[in-house]
Amino acid sequence: MQQEEIQHDRLTGALRRQSVKKNVAAIHVSGKLTLLQRKLSNVLLLNAYDALITKPKHQIDAQTLCLMVGYNSNDMATLKQSLRSLAETTAEWDMLDEEGRQEWGVSSLLSYAKLKSGVCEYAYSPALAEKLHDPKVFALINLNIQRRFTSGHALALYENCYRFVRTGSTGWWPIDLFRRLMGVDGSAYYESFKHLNAKVIKPAVSEVNKTSNILVEPELRKMGRQVSEIRFRIKENPQLAMMNIDDGEGVRQGRVYARLIEVGVSDRLARQWIAEHGEDYVSQKLEYLKGRAGVEHPVRYLSAALRDDYRAEKPPAPRPEVVEAERARRAVQSKAELEAEARGAAVAQGRRIRAAQMARVRELTSARSPTQRDADRRLFLAGVEDEVKRAEFARLGWSAALCVGEMVAFWEDMVPGAFDDLGE
Repeated sequence: MQQEEIQHDRLTGALRRQSVKKNVAAIHVSGKLTLLQRKLSNVLLLNAYDALITKPKHQIDAQTLCLMVGYNSNDMATLKQSLRSLAETTAEWDMLDEEGRQEWGVSSLLSYAKLKSGVCEYAYSPALAEKLHDPKVFALINLNIQRRFTSGHALALYENCYRFVRTGSTGWWPIDLFRRLMGVDGSAYYESFKHLNAKVIKPAVSEVNKTSNILVEPELRKMGRQVSEIRFRIKENPQLAMMNIDDGEGVRQGRVYARLIEVGVSDRLARQWIAEHGEDYVSQKLEYLKGRAGVEHPVRYLSAALRDDYRAEKPPAPRPEVVEAERARRAVQSKAELEAEARGAAVAQGRRIRAAQMARVRELTSARSPTQRDADRRLFLAGVEDEVKRAEFARLGWSAALCVGEMVAFWEDMVPGAFDDLGE
């Protein structure tokens, strides 16, 4: 969870009818979290959500956690530092309880975290867990949307605005509070609204509107000549609204959901995978996993299979009667049909090679340190002249399939022979 101001309307009966203004709960987090630390916080919450108030502690495979967040799977030092930052960060809330009484509280974001035998164990304080589990107070972030963000300021703005999507506006934030929400408080540079607007607000609004399921528009209030407050108008992005997770019961009734649960996938992650990839695709990867005997960590393996589109190396040998039928079909097939089939096969082969190249790019980038990855991105962008491709890479990073040719050339220069085994 990051700094946020969240819509909260828990009054019932007479108290609710007498309420003129909606009761807003302010929950924000001290400290300046990086983009990856923000993503880590959301992944940990997603993993724990189903048992958030019934279990005192939660566990997740450490390498799986790294892969989901975007760390190198073996970079335990970075993971430790990020967990330390979350444990040292405080969350504060101020809200009305069910009976209309004011409640203030403060808690560390994680009460503890530890790594042992390849497993990350962590816990939330009971009071904070209760707030995080209440959908009226806190809304989970779809990881499919989260992974699209390349800026920590943009992700922070999205998280704070997404809480208010149903009301259409964040309400007015004092500009000092907004600086804290964006993690730039304490910086003399951002005391100037001109700098705050140019370097934080405008880029963050642009990225939220391009990459997420909501559209935001800032509005300002001034006191004299100084900007004193800011709010954001919010509406759903019709092009990306489908990326919302279906929280209904329909998915839970399906066979694919049941099979995911059987292999150890959590309820929330199972529904997210189905929403993101579709039941057919997830079912294919479950079948692939079923044929891989001895997999030690099935959830981690399945996550990689979905991400990198694992396929069986060799199809099963066809039965003799199937072979004979195919020969007969080809005997009467016209030359034009054969040529069309060949073209289709060439296209399919091209797609397979491109997918393999993209997977290799991910392997190469994941092996780099965070500092190296930042330098690699800047160096790559400096060599891309096409504005459309530059925009696509700025949005998706090394997952930008539109730039696959340029990325292969870039990494071939960095690591000669890195793609030689993938074919032409």
